[in-house]
Amino acid sequence: MCMQEQIHHYYEQLDRRFFIDQNKDLAHIDGPLSIGFGQTISQPSLVLKMTLLLQPDPHFKTLEIGTGSGYQTALLAKFSREVFTVERIPQLYYKATNRLQQMPFKNIHFKLDDGTLGWPEFAPFDRIMVTAAARYIPPALIQQLASPGRMIIPVGGAEFQELLSVTKNESGDVTTTCEDYVRFVPLIGKYETPKNP
Repeated sequence: MCMQEQIHHYYEQLDRRFFIDQNKDLAHIDGPLSIGFGQTISQPSLVLKMTLLLQPDPHFKTLEIGTGSGYQTALLAKFSREVFTVERIPQLYYKATNRLQQMPFKNIHFKLDDGTLGWPEFAPFDRIMVTAAARYIPPALIQQLASPGRMIIPVGGAEFQELLSVTKNESGDVTTTCEDYVRFVPLIGKYETPKNP
C-alpha cells in the first residue's frame, strides 16, 4: 500500500467525534465545526487534502502550527517520525493534549506559545503544516523549514485565502504554488500583522 493509500485508510478510520466536545452528531458532515474560542475543526476532506499535499513520511520531523482539536495532529503523527505542535489558546491546548495522550502516539511534542515563532529549538523541520490563515508567510517558519522541505499554509485576507505549497530546495531557494482557495480562522502572533497596515 503506497503512502497516499495509507493516509486515506487511516483518515477513514479516524473518528472525528473524538476530537470535539459539542455537536458530535454533526461530526460526519464534511464541513467545519466550532470547537469554541473562535476556532474550528476543519472539514475532513480539507484535512485529508492538506495532509496529502504535505507529503509526510515516517522519517520526517513535522511542525504543526495550530493544534486546535488535535484532529490534524493525529493524522500527522501517524505518518511522521515526530510531530511538534504549537497552540496559542490555553483551553484548546490542554484539551488537545489530553485527547492525543489517550491515543497510542509517543511521538507528539506539545507547546503552548505563539505559533508564528515556530519552535526554533527543534528546527529545522522537514515538513510544516499551518492550520490558520496567515496574511503572509511568517519569516520564522521559512527559516525553520529544512532544505529540502515542504510547508502547507493558507495565506490571504479574512474572507478567503490561497492554500499554498511552499517548497525549499537543497540550495535554500523557496517557491510557492497555489493549490486551492480556502477559508480559515486567522493566525495571530508576533509576526502576523499586515505588511501595509
